[in-house]
Amino acid sequence: MQEMIHQLFPGFEPDLLTEINEHASIKEIKAGETLMKTGQYFRHTMLVINGLVKVYRDDDEGNEYFMYYLQPGQACALSMICATRQQSSELMGKAITDTTLLTVPLEYMDKWMSKYKTWYYFVLESYRSRFEELLQTIDHIAFRNMDERLLYYLKREQRTTRSNILTVNNTEIAQELNSSREVISRLMKKLADNGNIRLLKNQQIEILALAID
Repeated sequence: MQEMIHQLFPGFEPDLLTEINEHASIKEIKAGETLMKTGQYFRHTMLVINGLVKVYRDDDEGNEYFMYYLQPGQACALSMICATRQQSSELMGKAITDTTLLTVPLEYMDKWMSKYKTWYYFVLESYRSRFEELLQTIDHIAFRNMDERLLYYLKREQRTTRSNILTVNNTEIAQELNSSREVISRLMKKLADNGNIRLLKNQQIEILALAID
């Protein structure tokens, strides 16, 4: 495990890598499984070793809004904040692919903050990166119309999955953009007619040419 951690976090001090190897645990999450729920209390912070996680905000009626991804080498800043303040989560996370997590007990996360500079800066960078992603999401919700938000969503999916073929249906997109399936279907047809995308079988979308600000 230490070699795997070193590859993902090459800047960590050797002593920190040794402590992570001794005290952290590996957790396997299957695609589609929930790894954190709204209202959950954290006893560990989570780092993604491999796989892909989507983080959502949900409401009392079961509606979900996509916030950001967690990819290999990234940490769940929410689990860090909630664990240190002993607060429950206000977001939920689902594994999009089979995912491997590294879980660090709370007491070691706090200890390493003062003991290792690389861990301290890693935690700060995790906060900053997730905050910037949240600002981008808020910007598109507040200041962009739905066709612009859809373009941004598709481009982000393409960039994150590193593939021009996306496996997602209009209902899922509508849920994550807090829209209706009818609106998304109309906009997707418009993108297809304009040559931006190709609608394939098996609920797949091929990205041909997308341009966003």
